[in-house]
Amino acid sequence: MDGCELVCSVRSLRRLRGLGRLRGFGARRGLRAARRLWRRRRTDVWGPAPRGAERARVPGPVSGAEALPGGGVVRFARSELRIRIAAGGAVFWGWDGAGPEPSYGLGGPVPEADPRAGLEPDTDGGWRVVSRRVTVAVSRYGAVEVRTPGGVVLRRDLPPRWWEPVGGGPARWLLRTEVAADARFFGLGGRGPGPRLRDGTYHLGNTGQGPAGGADGPGAVTMPVQMVVADAGTHLVFHDTAWDGRVALREGAEGGGSGHDRPGTAALRMEGGPLRCWVVVGTPARVLARWSRLSGPAAVPPSWALGVQHSGGGGAEVRRVVAGYRERGLPLSAVHLAGGGGAETGRAAAEAGVRLVAVVDPAVRAERGNPVYEEGRRLGAFVRDGRGRGGRGGPWSGGYVYPDVTDPAVRRWWGGLCAEWSGAGSAGVVLAGNGPSGEPGAPRSAWQVPAGRGGDHREARNAYGSAAARAGYEGLRRLRPGERPFLLSRAGWAGMQRYGGAWVGWAGEDRSGWAGDERSGWAGDDWPGLRAALSVVLGLGLCGVPFAGAGGGGGVAGRSGGGGSPEWCLRRLQLGAYLPLFLTGGGREPWESGPVVLDGARAVLRERERLRPYLVTLAHVARLTGSPCVRPVWWGAPEDRALRDCGDAFLLGDALLVAPVLEPGVERRAVRLPRGRWYDTVTGRSYEGPGRVVVEAPPERIPVLARGGSVVPVRGADGGVELEVWAPPAGRKGGGLVVPDPGDGWARAEVERYAVRSAGGRVVVKQVRGDGVVVPVRPVRVRGTAAGEGQR
Repeated sequence: MDGCELVCSVRSLRRLRGLGRLRGFGARRGLRAARRLWRRRRTDVWGPAPRGAERARVPGPVSGAEALPGGGVVRFARSELRIRIAAGGAVFWGWDGAGPEPSYGLGGPVPEADPRAGLEPDTDGGWRVVSRRVTVAVSRYGAVEVRTPGGVVLRRDLPPRWWEPVGGGPARWLLRTEVAADARFFGLGGRGPGPRLRDGTYHLGNTGQGPAGGADGPGAVTMPVQMVVADAGTHLVFHDTAWDGRVALREGAEGGGSGHDRPGTAALRMEGGPLRCWVVVGTPARVLARWSRLSGPAAVPPSWALGVQHSGGGGAEVRRVVAGYRERGLPLSAVHLAGGGGAETGRAAAEAGVRLVAVVDPAVRAERGNPVYEEGRRLGAFVRDGRGRGGRGGPWSGGYVYPDVTDPAVRRWWGGLCAEWSGAGSAGVVLAGNGPSGEPGAPRSAWQVPAGRGGDHREARNAYGSAAARAGYEGLRRLRPGERPFLLSRAGWAGMQRYGGAWVGWAGEDRSGWAGDERSGWAGDDWPGLRAALSVVLGLGLCGVPFAGAGGGGGVAGRSGGGGSPEWCLRRLQLGAYLPLFLTGGGREPWESGPVVLDGARAVLRERERLRPYLVTLAHVARLTGSPCVRPVWWGAPEDRALRDCGDAFLLGDALLVAPVLEPGVERRAVRLPRGRWYDTVTGRSYEGPGRVVVEAPPERIPVLARGGSVVPVRGADGGVELEVWAPPAGRKGGGLVVPDPGDGWARAEVERYAVRSAGGRVVVKQVRGDGVVVPVRPVRVRGTAAGEGQR
């Protein structure tokens, strides 16, 4: 590169957004950065050929059909549509010969076809497939309707459009969908500033670390999974292609008087990949159960992972944190160790009863003499650029290569290294680096991923994080076959729950360049901090990822502003304590924000430990049934429109309703209650739902309400498990499930069922077993009625 070329490249790069930072570099540093960026730009030359002229097409009129098990193939003038209804009621359809395999999202073999579903002629020249749970109707020109058994239309996909390169190559396509006027959108991996996805355009691509936001917001966890909730029913749709795309959502409106309803719409544009999807209908619980069977059951974390974890740093920092928690009597289960800490750190953690979790990055430094790099080069294990060379990425250094974890052989090699790096004294792994999936500066066209049939990084980019998680999970299983692996990933796609949990940062942390001092932890310009954390956990749960949490953020915690205030630090802990993954750290420690925060943190952490048996139960129930640990308040009543609009509270299982404080200066807040009786777990005051009530939210706690008739397993004073039973209203019944901790191995989880009823002014609790109904052997404490304290 000559001097003129370099000067021109620097001038052009400085015009790009975000590259003005080059001015602040030293002369040498700026020159090196310019060379790296120029090299990256030139790499695109060796990527896939330009698309060139394109040919647009639509299916055209129907020309015939062929019946197959569970459905059939409907042929059109310029395409064909394959429909298949599985035995469990899940619907698959694919255009242009697309089948359900191969798929990054499916967790096993394709379900067997429903033998009672068959293809038959419909009115006006169309066709339909009828089953007991769902009906699929195809119009004469290729519109696809999904209907309830009663004939109510849940969604209508209009005929798709394709744009194919004249010279050959992957087609990009557009699919427009209509839903009911009252329908509300959820899911997409939690891409919105609230659980409900408002009108806007949402990017379906991994764009880097940070909390997932709304339209075009940053996030390294994404998945094309939507849950649509309407009065007529709930359905989930999974567009099974890992290519980047965008979906434009617009909620409908019901006409007043003589006005017409305006349906809700979703316009999905994908840059390539097969045009195929799965649709599941039913109640929210049934939808998630069937989706779990399709995408694979969630990995259950070890019981210690449901305690308090601290996202620490290097060895000295970890030792300081462990000592601080120990000296102040604060519960701590695990601490994340980055960069290694030596035997001294391991001894300090072991003496405090704290587990170490290794932080691993998929990136491998590309330098001669690095044994991992040399071995990977010999094996051909790294992703390649358009010229067949190892592709390099990294937004800052550009000196890293990444293993092609979409290749099974490479996945086994790198998974073994991942387990080895975790060390013999490590209890798990955190994949903190996103790899190529999180490199916004890496040219997508330059990454060649020869996985099976071949492809490039445009297709594998979004699924890379899940593939890396799979490699690490399988490597840990081989290293310690008798223990359930613990793995967290900062990046992922549909099906990532099979290998572990998801970890996102708090809005306000200044790690990826998109957040700064101007974005308070309370509310940024676009992404409210605490609200976004709640949104992403709820959104991931509705996409089948039950074990998720936010933490380790707080890059502004030590600065002036709302995000660093003691109030924000305490409210952050109070929210995180009721999420499946509870992570502290990343900013000030509790004892560094004053005695008020320390006392509040001590109460929060101890309450988390008291609820550990309940969280263990929820984790196992999530694997067995697909129901997320954290659920929207409309979970049991999706027909309640007021609950569908509630985005500032959530259910922890079926028993607890948590109403976090998401704004500064709040000491009382309104809560929207589902149907039933609810008790304030601190004051014992009862409320009747459905309705809106105002509850106390003093600085030392957030409102948590228990459902009348529920059974909550908690840790007693002696360390054992006792049953906290909340009295049902007179004449009503209740119940709950308890899964005793099976340990950290692979022992089968046994489910205990309990029935609760109110009779003669007394609360009666019985255990329901296969051999009858018996008095529970566990201690029972009845709450919610003064006369009933301690009664069975």
